[in-house]
Amino acid sequence: MMTPAFPLTSGAFYKRAQKLTLWLIAAAHLLALLSLLLILGFLSPANAETPACRGENLLEELKVENPASYARVIAEGDRVLNGRNIFWKIEKAGLAPSYLLGTMHVTDPRVLKMPPGAQEAQSQARTIVVESDEVLDERKSMAALLMKPELTMFTDGRSLDSLLSKEDLQILQEGLKSRGINYSAVSRMKPWMLMGIVALPACELARKGQKNVFLDKKIALEAESHGKLVKGLETLEEQVNAINALPMDLHVKSIVEAIKLGRKMDDLFYTMTDLYLAQQIGVLTPLMKAVAPDGTEDEAGYAEFENLIITKRNHLMAGRAAPILAEGAAFIAVGAAHLPGEEGLVELLRKQGFAVTAVN
Repeated sequence: MMTPAFPLTSGAFYKRAQKLTLWLIAAAHLLALLSLLLILGFLSPANAETPACRGENLLEELKVENPASYARVIAEGDRVLNGRNIFWKIEKAGLAPSYLLGTMHVTDPRVLKMPPGAQEAQSQARTIVVESDEVLDERKSMAALLMKPELTMFTDGRSLDSLLSKEDLQILQEGLKSRGINYSAVSRMKPWMLMGIVALPACELARKGQKNVFLDKKIALEAESHGKLVKGLETLEEQVNAINALPMDLHVKSIVEAIKLGRKMDDLFYTMTDLYLAQQIGVLTPLMKAVAPDGTEDEAGYAEFENLIITKRNHLMAGRAAPILAEGAAFIAVGAAHLPGEEGLVELLRKQGFAVTAVN
């Protein structure tokens, strides 16, 4: 799979990477599902061969190139409330303990392994909870979603042609072509529908094409196979509505910038995975802001994204998790981005009267 070459200065790369990281952190569940649909629908078997996953760790690069900035990023990450763990124990008097696992919605075998103790907690739980239980049958859930075309397609006469400049349209067309997709077949899709193809590394797309499952689905399938109750905290439609609420300008810019980054996207994805495995989820946003040319780049846009895609969903998930946790012995697995911060799930569950402590 070839990627068009777009020469980038280091500063230009990081400026673009900052915004794209938001998509990969917060919308990865939908990207995982929708990229599978597009892979099955558009990519040929030849493109499904698994290339080696590669990339450079941006945090390690920063450590070498700018030690002072690196130290500030680590210090800021350390100040993020609940930002140094992905696995938590949830307790309340009279209830069997429950657990909360922050996931990364990818098929990487290292991620699928889960941190120590998580597999045992999952096995002992009576109820398994994921973001959306619709991952158990992706084709059925996608079919239901596509029954409401306004969620995924332009139904008002618009197309990507009308939203992009001539130059950006050409970039998009060439980028899709290099991934085996005919632009005319997807020109009326909303931009975020294509982000799963242009934003995820070739190795991850290939693994999905070979029907490997991402962590959340693996957890749900294992529970179902053992006859356990599987519940979702959101519906796929609710997740789509949250993304559709973002400004269209952000959608179209993000997809073009993802293509412009080319193989540099592998570095971004590689870094995210390394930070997740190191349970340093609080570091990611400070890192992206630090390496951008202007550390305050698009603060308003970031705040809007965080409110719609992270904070509002955190409160929704915490509210729906409450009655499940009140029964005890639950194992909850949601994207790791939903755990840290003053309005993250860990803190919101504490406000409901639960004792939430890091396992590792």
